[in-house]
Order: sequence, then structure tokens, then C-alpha cells
Amino acid sequence: MSGLRLPDRFPFDDPELPYLVEPMSVADLRQVMAIERTAFSSPWPASAYHHELTQNDLSTYLVLRQREAQPNPGLRRLVGRRLGRAAAAPLLGYGGFWMIVDEAHISTLAIDPEWRGRGLGELLLVALIEAAVQRGARVATLEVRVSNEVAQALYRKHAFALVGRRKAYYTDNREDALIMTTPRLDEPRFAARYAARKERLLERFRAQTRPPSV
Repeated sequence: MSGLRLPDRFPFDDPELPYLVEPMSVADLRQVMAIERTAFSSPWPASAYHHELTQNDLSTYLVLRQREAQPNPGLRRLVGRRLGRAAAAPLLGYGGFWMIVDEAHISTLAIDPEWRGRGLGELLLVALIEAAVQRGARVATLEVRVSNEVAQALYRKHAFALVGRRKAYYTDNREDALIMTTPRLDEPRFAARYAARKERLLERFRAQTRPPSV
């Protein structure tokens, strides 16, 4: 079983970017779980991710890492396959969603605590939206803790709006969850604003790889 197969020119496999977003594999799970345990008070077990990757065709999970030294994406993938991805750079974050009819339900998004505050959560969120569009999603939705104002601000930046509340949703402390949903992803005004936000974000990261001007 497998989820989305991203095209070679997925916007986040850009050699001008210092980071790479690509599909999660079973080989990534050890590092995924290391971040999971630091990011969430009720972490998923590794078996849940293994099931998502191997048994659930409705799921798409992506990982974020620093770009490797190999400039050729085909060579990078070949080396990764032959070495069991041992040569891959360490994970900095990951995220995923389930396709429920025509809705992308974002199930998780996490960044290594040492790499937070650098825009990587936004990069992953934009990648998830991009992948959701490729899978034919008409909207994206998620739940977020009432207390997680940083995440809520990020989601609002990308046009997620509050549409509901789930009482005592989180089992660790019975905290409520806010339900946030985008407008239709193919709505022209949303699509134009999303494209502009995405390009500003990518240009911000591209600037990190350019030599300083003399």
C-alpha cells in the first residue's frame, strides 16, 4: 500500500532550497518517533505510523530534512534505495493527512524542538496543502488545542478559519480542540493568496542558500 507519489518537481524538491520535503518511509520511523515523543503529550505509537505507511492508501505523510549534498535528485533517490536511506540527512519534522472523500484531514504536524522558530512548520504545512491539492482535496481541515495559540496563528495565516469545537478532545488533559478549515482549495481567491504566500516563504528559504552580495 502507498499514498501519494510526488512528482520529481514537487515544489519542495528545489535545489535552491536548503530543505527537502519528501514522502515518509518506514525507514524514517525511528527519527519520527524521537520527535513525536518530544512534541506531543500523547504521542502515537510507532505501530500507528507503520500502519499508515503500509496499510492506508488514504493517508499521505511527508518528512522534512536538510538538503543533502548530492545535487542530483535521481542520484539522491538511487543512493537512498541502495543504502536503505542511511545516507539521508536527519529529520527536522514531519506531517500528514488523511483523505476523507474530498477533504484532507491534517492528522499531525511536528518540528524537532531544536529547529522551531525558523519557519519549518509553515514549510511543512504548505507542503501538506500542496500534496492535498494533488490528491484532489477540495478543502483541508484539522484540530488544534485551544491552548496552542502559536499553531492557530500559523493556520490562520494560511486561511484556516474556526468552524467548530470538540469538547474534551485530548485524552491527556481533556482539553478542547478547535476545528479549523480552509475555504475551497480551488476557489480562485484562495488559490491566488495561497500561491503568493507559498512563493514568499520559498523565496525566504532560497535567500539562505545565496552567497552574500559584495
